[in-house]
Amino acid sequence: MKKLLLLLGSLFLFSSFSYAETITANYKVEFGIFGEIGIANATLTRDENSYEISVELEATGISKTLSGNRKEHHISKGHIENGLMVSDMYQVIKSHGSKTTNKVYMVDHTTKIVTKSYKHWRNGKLTSDETKTVDYYSKDDLLTLYFNLDKKIADKTMSNTYTFTAVGAEKQNGSVDVQIPSSAELGEFQEALGTDADSWYARAIINQNIFDSDKGELLLRIGKDGITEKAVLKDLIFFGDIRAIRL
Repeated sequence: MKKLLLLLGSLFLFSSFSYAETITANYKVEFGIFGEIGIANATLTRDENSYEISVELEATGISKTLSGNRKEHHISKGHIENGLMVSDMYQVIKSHGSKTTNKVYMVDHTTKIVTKSYKHWRNGKLTSDETKTVDYYSKDDLLTLYFNLDKKIADKTMSNTYTFTAVGAEKQNGSVDVQIPSSAELGEFQEALGTDADSWYARAIINQNIFDSDKGELLLRIGKDGITEKAVLKDLIFFGDIRAIRL
């Protein structure tokens, strides 16, 4: 189930938008003979000074039953600097079965300190409440990083590997790797994601062992509007590929 939700979350991480607008994107996630196993809905509202991103993820069908009706809500709020979104707050709310967790990251750009607050409830009872600072600083969180990628990566046709830092990526010490494929690799991407002359392709390397995949690769096709059109989480052990398609 974590694999599904991380895939859903990644769908909205490759986008950029113009000023003074609200944009939504909806996806379904499919897996083999099981059909649809999850849905995701994202909304970004921004103007020249500030932004807010909201991404809601929900398991459906058999995944809903097996995961205890797992849901996630990711929220990012902040300001605009030189056309890029800069995170001031990143929040992740998760629930499944009798458990609920709430993580809030506050980013102080003056001191370059990120403070994380974590709360956990079981059966409605608060079982954990702690606050600490994390070991790294970034102007990006996991949402803004990818929403900003369209501007961070100027040449999307030249093969290269980029390493970024994002608040919320604690299991990899804040590090997130993104690769632009070479011309020799394009066939693999086009076969998995389809072709579109106006799209560009990227591979995200997921540095977390919970993906249980050969290389932890998430392949993406990003449309001309900067929004991911299709994503494939490759070679999950015992499972094969999971596909996500924009509706």
